[in-house]
Amino acid sequence: MGTPSGFDGPARRAAPWLARASEVVERHAAAVVADPFDPVAWRDTYAQSAALRELAEELAVRHDHATDLLGDVFLAAYKAVPQVREPVEMRFSHLVNHQVVSALMESPRFAELRRETAGDPYAAALAVLAQASELRLLLERSKEAQARAEQAQGAEHDAARTAATVSRALQQAVTDTADGEDGDVQRAVEAAEAAEAAARQAAHAAAQALAGAAPGVRSAARSAAAKAARAVRQEAELMRAWGVGPGELERMSYDERARLAERLRTSRLAQWAELIGRFRQMASGERARKVEHATGELVGVTLGDDLSRVVPSELVALGVPELRAVFAARYAAGELMLYDSRGEQTTGRGAIVACVDTSHSMYVAGPGGVSREAWAKACALALLDQARRAKRDFVGILFSSADRHHVVRFPADRPAAVADVLDFAETFLGGGTSYQTPLSVAGDLLAEEFADTGRARGDIVLITDDECDVTEEWMRGWKDVRRRLGFRVFGVAIGAPRATESGSALDALCDNLRAVDDLTDVHAAADLFRVI
Repeated sequence: MGTPSGFDGPARRAAPWLARASEVVERHAAAVVADPFDPVAWRDTYAQSAALRELAEELAVRHDHATDLLGDVFLAAYKAVPQVREPVEMRFSHLVNHQVVSALMESPRFAELRRETAGDPYAAALAVLAQASELRLLLERSKEAQARAEQAQGAEHDAARTAATVSRALQQAVTDTADGEDGDVQRAVEAAEAAEAAARQAAHAAAQALAGAAPGVRSAARSAAAKAARAVRQEAELMRAWGVGPGELERMSYDERARLAERLRTSRLAQWAELIGRFRQMASGERARKVEHATGELVGVTLGDDLSRVVPSELVALGVPELRAVFAARYAAGELMLYDSRGEQTTGRGAIVACVDTSHSMYVAGPGGVSREAWAKACALALLDQARRAKRDFVGILFSSADRHHVVRFPADRPAAVADVLDFAETFLGGGTSYQTPLSVAGDLLAEEFADTGRARGDIVLITDDECDVTEEWMRGWKDVRRRLGFRVFGVAIGAPRATESGSALDALCDNLRAVDDLTDVHAAADLFRVI
């Protein structure tokens, strides 16, 4: 249906507005480009985290789009290769969010942060929460820009509404006006022109306000990224120090992981994390060197009948017929010259049993705030690692007085549960010191293992800071058990010089005894990890 001839002028004038009214301009609230699964990860994490919801409610007092901002910061940390939309794709009302996220992602520390958070919704949420104070500051610095952006959003909405009014006015005029009056169309076009001019002016004012806020936003974003990277790294190091691997963390729910992190951060266990981490690192370095006179590094020449190690000068005799009989005689007598060597060989086959003294005196902190208990348990947890990698059972026996002990088992065929590790680390019995109870329990456990599996040559490590006597009757029974099962006993005396003296009970009980005076020195036990 054509327009009356009298409407040609108004129709031409209205045409641009008719086209604009039909345009669909898609603008986004999310600054980070997301695939269909990313928002699901954010919504699930937000629903599980009371801390995220509380932060969103708090920020919403100052910023109407706080939850959208937190979602963008989350996805920037969560996605492996996050991409930020172009500003022209964003709603004016969300340009501040875009500016904040862009500034965060430009920070070199944010790239460092993503190495820990990519693909890990819990770590990404932790990164968001770690930036809470900086996000408050960013929003405060962006108040003027946000106000201008909201005005631009309103002006754009008004321009779109008035453009639609032009179309309706023209259609109404064509239908109802026989003489071709175009007053309503003229007024609608003028209103649309005015609205568009206001929208352009508001957009320009918003752009200027955002540009003015940019230096402050970039500064706060750098601080926020550094703080988040530090918080996430510290928690990751805390988990690693306690032997909680990425696979185990992935299997935990958000609440389980949050509770575990809180427990490790706020209990006395947090004070031990650095020491435990150093112990585990040292033990890992020593693990490959655990030897006991096996084929490997050449250290000299000895006599024997191992033809694989015969020195070349002996083999020369085989090329001389007259000397072959001499070679045979020396071989039969085990008097051939051989290379003497030492190398790598796993020595123990049965369980590793760590008997850890938790009497009152072990609780006392020494230099640097390290207690004897912390040192002993850090050593025991490194022995647990040793056992796991050697596929050997590990048993922790915490002891004090004769009637007080606590046993925690870690079978080789099952993962070491975090709860059991923390139970072992946190338990402290107090009281006096008795060697007989824990060693008897350790002997019974090794006897039980031998009866069930036939494995002998277990290792017992007794870590204590005291010297106490044992009865002669008990000692005779103890020696009988040792001869039958062939296990070894290692002793570590922490700050107890009397216990390492020749003739002491600890000296009599142990095949290998060492003293520890410096509780900050994890290498005092290095040779322990080479021979177990």
